[in-house]
Amino acid sequence: MSRQKLAGNTEWTVTSDYSAARLHLERAYHYLKGSDDTSRKTCEALDVLIEAVAVAECTRPKGEVVAFPGPFRQGAQGHKAFRSR
Repeated sequence: MSRQKLAGNTEWTVTSDYSAARLHLERAYHYLKGSDDTSRKTCEALDVLIEAVAVAECTRPKGEVVAFPGPFRQGAQGHKAFRSR
């Protein structure tokens, strides 16, 4: 949850965790192993929800890549913690 100040009002922006939602929906689907009508209908509905969440997860805008400041970037091998003594 992040806080934003818009036109003098403080509003909370809630971001959805689609990967966690999809995981829980898939687990619910897994637990409905019965061959009864309710289990089958529920699994069909979960299929639709899982697909919708997967689409939302894949179409979410990607974050911005921020370049590290400085003229030279050392790899992990150049870091003093990785140098042999």
